[in-house]
Amino acid sequence: MPPTIAATAATTVPRRAWTMLGLGVAAQAAGTLVVSAPALLIPHLLAGGMPFASAGLFAAAPTIGLVLTLIAWGAVTDRVGEHVVIAGGLALTTLAVVAAWVSAGDPLLLGIAFLAAGMTSASTNAASGRVVVGWFPKERRGLAMGIRQMSQPLGVTLAAVTVPVLTETHGIRTALVLPFVLCAVLTVLCAVGITDPPRAARSEGTSTVRAANPYRTSGFLWRVHAVSVLLVVPQFTLSTYGLVWLVGLGWSTPAAGLLVGASQFVGAVGRILVGAWSDRAGSRVGPLRLVAVAAAVVMGVLALVDVSHWGAAAVFLVVATSVTVADNGLAYTSVAEAAGPSWSGRALGTQNTGQFLAASAVGPGVGALVGVLGFAASFAIVAALPLLALPIVPHADRSHD
Repeated sequence: MPPTIAATAATTVPRRAWTMLGLGVAAQAAGTLVVSAPALLIPHLLAGGMPFASAGLFAAAPTIGLVLTLIAWGAVTDRVGEHVVIAGGLALTTLAVVAAWVSAGDPLLLGIAFLAAGMTSASTNAASGRVVVGWFPKERRGLAMGIRQMSQPLGVTLAAVTVPVLTETHGIRTALVLPFVLCAVLTVLCAVGITDPPRAARSEGTSTVRAANPYRTSGFLWRVHAVSVLLVVPQFTLSTYGLVWLVGLGWSTPAAGLLVGASQFVGAVGRILVGAWSDRAGSRVGPLRLVAVAAAVVMGVLALVDVSHWGAAAVFLVVATSVTVADNGLAYTSVAEAAGPSWSGRALGTQNTGQFLAASAVGPGVGALVGVLGFAASFAIVAALPLLALPIVPHADRSHD
């Protein structure tokens, strides 16, 4: 019988662990700010005459870059550790933002620069999760990973409240100043402040057992990966097209950006609560199953809102965004625990690769659906994917601890 997660209130977490967590959150939030910017440029691009599907492909450029390098960054993390990967990846992301700033007048070159930014920012996705798993005991990882996973909606929040407004008032180059500053500053902070977690198991006789390929011993990791791929589509549908949907309902671009940012912030807090819930419940996959049901419901409700033109669209978008981002921390923690310390970098890289493959398809795919069928039908189609994920969710957790 697989080991369970027993919540222990007396578990002591080293103070240094919280420092590593804070730096990891900040590092990935900065990377997310960069890769979220293209989606928030869609209204600007549409106003300039770019077709809807092409704008969606532009928005997907960073996620395509993430897909290309996530597993590679994970393998490098397994070999050299988190410190080098996070600091080095942020330095490269800073250079990619500079390239985007230089290319701001050419949509093609700008898209290539954002593709490169996605390739480099994948480093923080692959390595910051390992920092959490390495520094926090099992009984506190749900909470810690929930905090770590709030970096993604926080990055989207920061992008949503700055990029549309600055682009509309001062142009794309001004909107890229904040991503450059944050990535540059955090490169230095992470280079100085991040310490690789202890790897005591490597010096013990159990290292050979722990190094066994977890993908060959059971189908658990594959199932969690598949579930995450299906559940990430609603999340990226809202983060990519929530702004456009609101503008279509009559909202101004700055006001819509603020609401999208607020909804992402609420979702960030929700990830912490869901992580703490999983610690208390002694399970990651049980809450994951309930989140999948909730995601299907809220996307269906959004479809009804679009058809009926209910006046509370803002409230429903905030709720839907919060629900659809809640699964990430659960699945991420589950993958890291099942893979073990010798495989967690590659397993987390694979986890993110599957998610960002799906996310890359959301831009052009959902964009094409919206162009042909409208938002209501598109939301309804997306609502079916979490239901497909339900039978794939594993029945019990697995852990190397």
